[in-house]
Amino acid sequence: MHQLETQIEIEAPVEQVWSLLIDFPSYPRWNPFVRSVEGTLEVGQFLKVFIQPPGASGMWFRPTVLALQPNRELRWKGKLFLPGLFDGEHYFKLEAKPGGGTTFRQGETFSGLLVPLLRRSLDGATKQGFVAMNEAVKRQAEKP
Repeated sequence: MHQLETQIEIEAPVEQVWSLLIDFPSYPRWNPFVRSVEGTLEVGQFLKVFIQPPGASGMWFRPTVLALQPNRELRWKGKLFLPGLFDGEHYFKLEAKPGGGTTFRQGETFSGLLVPLLRRSLDGATKQGFVAMNEAVKRQAEKP
């Protein structure tokens, strides 16, 4: 198993950040990492997601929505080919800060046989993708 987590402070209400996060049609305009999400945002439903880490080629995958708590959490789980080969449980968590603003966390728990072989890429390009998306969420949410 391997865990990545990133965090950023956003000077915007949690509702505004959440609204941006679930506005999948707007992703191609502003999101440098998760370039496309298609599907119905409901627990148990499959999404079609295209990610493109910095300096890497992109990939499509079809995760299942595991958790959907408005203004708090969106979580999905995807796999590469077969379960147990390379699985990733990705999450976005939002927490209202006392006095206003939002703490935005993005992370993923990776498991499966290929994790040791892909660890360098996960700690490099994948983590950079998380950070780039976090910064883009902040820019978008804080726009006047």
